[in-house]
Amino acid sequence: MSANTDKPEDTALINISDKPGNKVDIAIIGGGIAGLWTLARLRKAGYQAILLEAESLGCMPSGASQGIIHGGTKYALTGKLTHSAQSIVQMPRRWKDCLDGVGEVDLSQAKKLSRHQYLWSNKSLASKLTGFFASKVMSSRMQHLSTADYVPPFNQSGFNGELYQLDESVVDVQSVIETLRTQFSDVIFQAHIEKIDALANNDDADKKDFYQIQSVEGLNLVAQSIILTAGSGNEKLLASLNFTQPKMQCRPLLMPMLKAEASILPRMYAHCLGASALPKMSITAHSLPAGVDKQKQTVWYLGGEIAEKGVGRSIEEQIQEAKKELYSLMPWMDFSQCQWSALAIDRAEPKMPDGSRPVEPAVFNDHGIITAWPVKLAMAPIMADKILDKIDSLKIKKNPQAVFVHNKKSSAMTQAKTSQLPWEKVKNWL
Repeated sequence: MSANTDKPEDTALINISDKPGNKVDIAIIGGGIAGLWTLARLRKAGYQAILLEAESLGCMPSGASQGIIHGGTKYALTGKLTHSAQSIVQMPRRWKDCLDGVGEVDLSQAKKLSRHQYLWSNKSLASKLTGFFASKVMSSRMQHLSTADYVPPFNQSGFNGELYQLDESVVDVQSVIETLRTQFSDVIFQAHIEKIDALANNDDADKKDFYQIQSVEGLNLVAQSIILTAGSGNEKLLASLNFTQPKMQCRPLLMPMLKAEASILPRMYAHCLGASALPKMSITAHSLPAGVDKQKQTVWYLGGEIAEKGVGRSIEEQIQEAKKELYSLMPWMDFSQCQWSALAIDRAEPKMPDGSRPVEPAVFNDHGIITAWPVKLAMAPIMADKILDKIDSLKIKKNPQAVFVHNKKSSAMTQAKTSQLPWEKVKNWL
């Protein structure tokens, strides 16, 4: 499913009261996968929750994710289960339930790109990991494929390595975001937050503070709690509240991408094993509309070490490195007809003492202001668990009447749209 940003309903205006007395239970600021998943969970739990997004839903970095729903296997590539691997082992099952329409969030209308991911390696490295991959803890997650079961592009005579299949899916991130937007469109709005103030609530016996949110568009809203899921935008929002904690860090990526006719670039979702816990390269395939010659096109989106180490290079330099690496890893393939580009992504995370990647989602609460970073797309369910635990501890009173007042004096708020995918935004392919 792709978002149609030209649909009339996407630009419909919703009237929201500009009176300070207009209350909701919880306001979520930030419309990536973190905010949307949290909204779905809170609405299901009976809270009157609203989501506010400054730009478009999934604009960055959620929309730039490869859509890989993994259970930690790719973090175990050094031959041992790391804490990172153990912390997300249940994520493929929880996402599968959601995609099947029986989970905590209804993603039954979202598109699954692949039911499986694959690991490939040269024979020398694979021989070192054979015992580990055959161990009880790993054999339930993956299987070694025989030559007869190889999938494109590994089913060609030039491939001289080993291929493993993981029972872990890959999703179309845009369709996930669009599915959630459609379900909750009446409480998702575009709003540039201008001011957040704490309000003493004299009507409540426990004197619990509320928060007033004002936006450039004229929104004036009171909430019992605010959840910040705006990625890198969390830092600015926290500063506006004069909060010095939690601290944030950014770990950038430069993701190469290449496109060609579907006959040249087959659909693949695979990780190349390297010497470290991070794959040398993670490749996901995505469809583009047919070109001028009416031929269907495929985009390969490249993550892993190539994206991590590409930071600091120009787009042209990163493209050259990506070409060199792909020809080295897949020498039997011809990439001469491909066009190339690269996307810079700034991953926002809770600050770690050594600047390393956090191993699990981080959620903080300060007097009803909850700040959250999911760290990875696949970890959104864990992050939502932590947020709901914080909400439970706040003992928020669910108000079934906390809905927006519609009147002639109300400010007009625009429903937020779903962002385009990264490769749909590229204007100049090299």
